[in-house]
Order: sequence, then structure tokens, then C-alpha cells
Amino acid sequence: MTPMHSNIVTGAVRLAALTVLIPAIPGIAAAHDASLSERSHAAVPILQLIGLTQVNEIQSAQAWSLKNQVEISISGDTRIIRANGIPNHETGRFPNRNNPNAIRAQNYVFRVDAKPEKRDRIEILELGKFGVAVNGVPFDPGAAEFWNRDRNSGWRYEAIGGAVNLGLDSNNAHVQPNGAYHYHGLPVGLIETWSRSVHSAIVGYAADGFPIYAVYGLSDPANATSSVSAMRASYAVRKGTRPGGPGGEFDGTYVEDFEYVTGSGDLDQCNGRHTVSPDYPQGTYAYFLTAQFPFIPRCFRGAPDRSFAQRRGPGATGLRPGDEPFGRGPPPPRRGPPPR
Repeated sequence: MTPMHSNIVTGAVRLAALTVLIPAIPGIAAAHDASLSERSHAAVPILQLIGLTQVNEIQSAQAWSLKNQVEISISGDTRIIRANGIPNHETGRFPNRNNPNAIRAQNYVFRVDAKPEKRDRIEILELGKFGVAVNGVPFDPGAAEFWNRDRNSGWRYEAIGGAVNLGLDSNNAHVQPNGAYHYHGLPVGLIETWSRSVHSAIVGYAADGFPIYAVYGLSDPANATSSVSAMRASYAVRKGTRPGGPGGEFDGTYVEDFEYVTGSGDLDQCNGRHTVSPDYPQGTYAYFLTAQFPFIPRCFRGAPDRSFAQRRGPGATGLRPGDEPFGRGPPPPRRGPPPR
């Protein structure tokens, strides 16, 4: 494996600098080797590209003192992601008024199936990690905030909805009490520039092993030469008023305000679809991060590995007996709000 310390260029997507070890993967096309400057006419800032006009105004800062470390390897049919969870891009200032936790190094060892298969049934993610980005930062879409602070109320606040200020930075991320930085939406800082005309690079892996792309895919998922377009999620805000609970009109404040509308977008209930891509010319099921709800998928089409399971206390980082810790590991959890 060869360490890479420069910006990673895949297609027309430039990802922020990583210190990463990535082996060659048989059967998967190599990254596009054209330089970014050759495609600079098409590259624009990601927020402008996806049409977001409003971002969190928390001041950005180099909020960490440790270096990003991530190692992605293949052992048999398992892809292993070891990481310290330190982002490789600027973050908001943590602690802040609405998120009193500082970013700290973690001891992540995630395992995913390198040859995942779709199952007949989907598995809903209630709370916890959906997957991990290529920089070693987890995707964790759900917020542990509920109407009347009642976990059993049936009404969970949507993290990106804005009704509850969770102290998210412009990367749609914040920090758990144990210091774990994690994404609730599009990892803006991970993606420096993008092209409307080229398929997204792989930005991460889901807990079931399928790849995660961000926003842009093929207009015809079976045709590698078809045009590229922004993927549309198939969810919409329900019409009418909430039956009980907080009452009032459905408006996107709560996760339960949304419903899946079959065929209304490009993606299925888990924000994915079967598609060919530069990485999988023969096709694969793949998930997409989107600019609309659910932002990060909330269910799995394959079997998620238990290394991503939500845990408390010892073993919360995915380590198994015999695993070698990656770095120093996290300190004891700080006092603060519940993990989100």
C-alpha cells in the first residue's frame, strides 16, 4: 500500500487532503488520473453547485491539534477502515453555545463487506452510524432530540431542520460528548470542488459495505455514457396536521413529518439505487447523500456490520478482541447533552 499525502482527485471531484492508505481493489476501476486543472472550467464550490444558499454561521476554525489518520484495507472479503476520527478539513468552533464538546481523537475500527449483497428486506437505522466517510469521520444522521424530551413520544426532531439548534457547523457536523466529530448531512468540507458533468467520487462506505456517493450520479443508471445529474430523494413533507403529539402542520421539524413517495425522485427508500459508475463499471447498489431529506440514508439494503452499532462505554469505537487500537484513542466521555 502506498501512502498518499496530497489532495485526492477522482473524476472532477477534489476531496480535501487525507493521510490515507488505500490498496488496489480488484474489479474496481482506478481513479481518474486527469488533473483538476484540466477540468477547472466545470469546477464550482459545492454549496453553489447543489443550490444551498444558507449555511450555519458558526465561525470556522482549525479546531483540532491532531492530524487526520485513516487506513482502508482489504482482508479477504472484508474492507477495514481504521481511523482516528479527526476531520481533514476546517470545522466550526467547538465547543460552542449549542454543542459544548471538543473534538478528540477516536479509536475507530470499522468493518464492512467488500462484496455486499442486497437483502429482500430493508433494515431501518433508528440512531447510530450509517457509515463512514473516506476521511474516517462517521455519517450519523439521527438526532437524539425528541418532542417533550420524550424518546417514546414518536416524534424525533430532524437534525437539519433547524427547529433545535444542535450547534452544527457548515459541514453539517458537530461533536458527541466523547469528542467524536460526525456528519448529519452533506460533508461540505470534505468536498472542495465539484463538476456538474462528472459522477461523484466515492465519499464513504455504508455499514453494509455498499459505496456512498454524494449528490451526482448518472441520469440513466444502466448507461455509463448518459449525462450526469443531481440525484433527487423520493421523500416529501406530509400534507395536513400531525395526529397528536406536538400537533400543528407537517413542516419538516420532525423526522416523522416526511414520507417516502415511490417514484417521485431518482432514489429508493434508502436513498440508493443500482447503478454503473466509474468505480463499478459492471454496476452496484449504491447510496447517495442528497441536498434534501433524508440527506444521509436512514436504512440499509444490505446487512450492516456490528462494528457500527451504537454503543456506550468500552467497545464504543468498534474494536473487537484482538484488534490493535489506531492511535491513542478517546478520553473518558465529557459531561454534556446526549450523543446525537
